[in-house]
Amino acid sequence: MTTHHPIAIIGAGLGGLTSARVLHVNGVEAAVFDLDASPSARTQGGMLDIHVDSGQAALRAAGLHDQFREIVHPGGEAVRILDRHAVVHHEESDEGEGGRPEVARGDLRDLLLGSLPEGTVRWGAKVAGAHPLGGGRHEVALADGTKFTTDLLIGADGAWSKVRPLVSAAEPAYEGVSFVEVHLNDAERRHPASAALVGGGMFFALGAGKGFLAHHDTTGSLHVYVALKTAENWISTLDFTDTAVAKTAILDHFDGWDAGLRALVTDADGELTPRPIHALPIGHRWDRVPGVTLLGDAAHLMSPFAGEGANLAMLDGAELGLALAAHPGDVEAALGAYEAALFPRSAASAAESAESLALCFAEDSPKPLLDQFASYR
Repeated sequence: MTTHHPIAIIGAGLGGLTSARVLHVNGVEAAVFDLDASPSARTQGGMLDIHVDSGQAALRAAGLHDQFREIVHPGGEAVRILDRHAVVHHEESDEGEGGRPEVARGDLRDLLLGSLPEGTVRWGAKVAGAHPLGGGRHEVALADGTKFTTDLLIGADGAWSKVRPLVSAAEPAYEGVSFVEVHLNDAERRHPASAALVGGGMFFALGAGKGFLAHHDTTGSLHVYVALKTAENWISTLDFTDTAVAKTAILDHFDGWDAGLRALVTDADGELTPRPIHALPIGHRWDRVPGVTLLGDAAHLMSPFAGEGANLAMLDGAELGLALAAHPGDVEAALGAYEAALFPRSAASAAESAESLALCFAEDSPKPLLDQFASYR
């Protein structure tokens, strides 16, 4: 027999888990499905700044804000902006009074996972597709050949969502910028010059169409993104299986840059990971489709240059959970209320992200970013 779940959440990222948690604290249970074989199947990325009005609001709704404060990374809100010659043009310290405390993504995910009843997440459950059955019900097929049905299907499955096609034909498009992710492990001991250069918080070293974005993570390592404004196929021209060759190819784009900045690539430990940046159209929305909705990157994938991705995913998840709890027995009323707030909020953040990407990689960078920070004073 096909298993039935009243509410099925596809994706155990921050948004999907927040939704499940907020539903749980309001007496509503959901089943979560994730393609990873286990919670520890892969690393969860670097540091996140969690905003008062979005990510932190979601954690309050989930009853986890106090626990969140216990895993905040002290000093993580510091900011340093340099040019290609490693001249520091802007620096802010972290006095512990800001509204965007830093936390490791993995620690935050563990907090959310630990707050759910055992068995809520079904691991190793890769969704192959879904189709409507009528009356708002859907059938979901998994890659292992099993199927289940649900009264409410929530797509929290990221950029390349398998649920999105049920409501929208939109697909992510390349944003003109690619990252290469690198790490310098045990930085204070093994890479002290790089650790001193980056500082304790967020680090930008920018020039025309390229730069380095970095931060210290909670393990003491430097987490660095080498960023290039380049053609979409550039990544495919590099052989990432040969780290030395890939490093040389990347550094060819940074001729004339300060030796300390270039060392962030030269001295990197382990593999280099390519990450081309994609986004859904600004203002992405869909007509109400019975029994299905989206949250997080599945709904509004954007570039990371406003720092809103994880925050919005969590806020989406919390607001969806609250809407469902507020409309017992009326899923469509809940989804209508949720999406009415979701669309304008995500459109504004997507526009901000696109604008920030453009100013970070302008021909006269880092001046536009410096001007933006100056305007906040």
